[in-house]
Amino acid sequence: MEIKIIKDVLEANNNIAEENKSIKDERKIMMVNIIGSPGTGKTSFILKLIENMDIPCGVIEGDVASDIDARKMAERNIPVVQINTGGACHLNAYSINKALSTLDFEGGILFIENIGNLICPSDFELGEDFKLAMANVAEGDDKPYKYPLLFSKAKAVVINKIDLLPYFDFNKQYFYDGVKTLNDEAEIFEVSSRTGEGFEVLAKWLKEKYDEYVQGK
Repeated sequence: MEIKIIKDVLEANNNIAEENKSIKDERKIMMVNIIGSPGTGKTSFILKLIENMDIPCGVIEGDVASDIDARKMAERNIPVVQINTGGACHLNAYSINKALSTLDFEGGILFIENIGNLICPSDFELGEDFKLAMANVAEGDDKPYKYPLLFSKAKAVVINKIDLLPYFDFNKQYFYDGVKTLNDEAEIFEVSSRTGEGFEVLAKWLKEKYDEYVQGK
């Protein structure tokens, strides 16, 4: 009976996720679901990435509580909606549906900053075009091995805080091998939100993906 309840929750969520896809497609929005652990630098990563983008970008901020990250976006005139889960460890399709109805944004890339967690957000589809998995040098090189579901689903993988590499025992080859064993098609990017290293390459790749998205609609 418990398995059936879990299945029903996921099915209901996925039905709304399909609705979200239709909504965003009508508005020519490519949605990217960014998933990483607390402290991996998701907010500063999004801010630096948008600085390097030459197409419109918006953000849906997910947090258990507070609007600290959303205010950082608003201060830079980035279209943003805050979702507070009140304790839930992931965003769901319903919350994204409500955010889409509130956010005045179209014709660009919408970044979803999911709750800081590597497990729960991996299971819940939001209607996104793809997932971007984030790790950082300071938290270690074993994340693909410990959290295989996320890295097997991600279209892009980002190693943040690459400028800290000389100060931590982070084996890049071990990390890359872990990702590629799970997901040979995943693109891996090395960036530093502090120095700006690697963002030009990532921004170019995202622009190409957005162009492909628009051409396919």
